[in-house]
Amino acid sequence: MKKIVAIIAIALTFTLTGNAQDSMTTKATTVTLEQTKGVFTQKALTLTEGDYIFEIANNNVGKQVGFVLVPKGKDASKPENHIKTAYVTKVVENNTKEFSNVTTLAKGEYVYFCPLNHTPQYTLTVE
Repeated sequence: MKKIVAIIAIALTFTLTGNAQDSMTTKATTVTLEQTKGVFTQKALTLTEGDYIFEIANNNVGKQVGFVLVPKGKDASKPENHIKTAYVTKVVENNTKEFSNVTTLAKGEYVYFCPLNHTPQYTLTVE
C-alpha cells in the first residue's frame, strides 16, 4: 500500500510541475510564408507587437530555402544584424516546410528575404 501511495504522489508531483511550466510558456503566433522560385508569395506583412514563429514553406523552388529577418535600416548583408531567432531551425528542403524559434518583435519596420533562393527584400511592419 505504501508503494502505491508513493507512486501516486510522484505522479501528481510530475503532473503539477509540468502544468506550471506549460502556463509559463510563451504563446507565439505562427506566421506562414511561402517561397516559390525567386520570390516570397507574401510581398509585405503587418503584425502587432508580440511573439512569432515563422513557418517557411518551400513550394517547388527546386533547391533549399531559408529566412532572414533584419531591422530596417541595418545592413542585411551582415549576419550580425540578423534576428537569429527568426532563422529556420534547418534549411527548408524542396516541397517541405520548417519553423523558426520564437521571435519577439517590437514596433518598427523590418525586412525579410531568402539568401539561398535570392528573393528581393520585403517589408514587415510591426504596429
